[in-house]
Amino acid sequence: MSIKIMADSASDLTKNYFTEYDMEMVSLTVHLDDKDYVDGINITPKNVFDAMRKGASPKTSQVSPQTFKNIFTEYAQSKQPLLYLAFSSELSGTYQTAKMMEQEVKEEYPDADITVIDTKCASIGYGLVVLQAAKMAKAGKSKEEIIEEASKQALHMEHIFTVDDLEYLKRGGRVSKTAAFVGSLLNIKPILHVEQGKLIPLEKMRGTKKLLGRMVELMEERGGNFENQVIGISHGDDLERAEKLAEMIKEKFGAKEFLIEYVGSAIGAHAGPGTIALFFLNKSYK
Repeated sequence: MSIKIMADSASDLTKNYFTEYDMEMVSLTVHLDDKDYVDGINITPKNVFDAMRKGASPKTSQVSPQTFKNIFTEYAQSKQPLLYLAFSSELSGTYQTAKMMEQEVKEEYPDADITVIDTKCASIGYGLVVLQAAKMAKAGKSKEEIIEEASKQALHMEHIFTVDDLEYLKRGGRVSKTAAFVGSLLNIKPILHVEQGKLIPLEKMRGTKKLLGRMVELMEERGGNFENQVIGISHGDDLERAEKLAEMIKEKFGAKEFLIEYVGSAIGAHAGPGTIALFFLNKSYK
């Protein structure tokens, strides 16, 4: 029986991808204006960013243990292999919850073929890893081959991004209050990256004019072979800048294939409007 790929909504892949590649999706929850919404289902990133511009402070919560238990039990009973590629454990408790439920279900169904992997990736960086796994599954590759390639891609996936206002990351506990205060005071725009699954500030720049150029420079320093990989770009309701960044990359490196999507509702609730994020495989990926 072919393996089923599962991912959560923090991959920032739209429902169309899940349908096209017959993947299982689990959603984080977005709390906005005293209501709970299912990320990727009954709330759009645009809803979240518009609310944040008006002063709202959305919160998020991880996928519930019961959701994982129900899905894992269903796959255990049907004896279909399942590979869940999870959002970075450094940014959400979803991976740990899934691991607990995997163990619980395997106590009842010892032969259940369920594997849970921490990608240490986020947004479209995570989405690119998931899509490659889904394409391999569709092509009939073995579970071992898919796990090996997904793990390798996840390890070598670069995340370089900038946010318009550090205040949003501060509210979510993603950066320190001091960093957020200094940033807003001096109109400093940060460039951050993901290291071992964590958000790490990389550089600070005054104003926004040179930001995209610097992101392209960092891309050149860290990556290569761009014409033979899919470059990911996600944006916080700023398609114009995302497309400008893609054009700069196309001109400089001859990159041909791009995946440009909104930063999803769950990640967007922490990153805020105006976020621009860039994802590619680094030089050490073979």
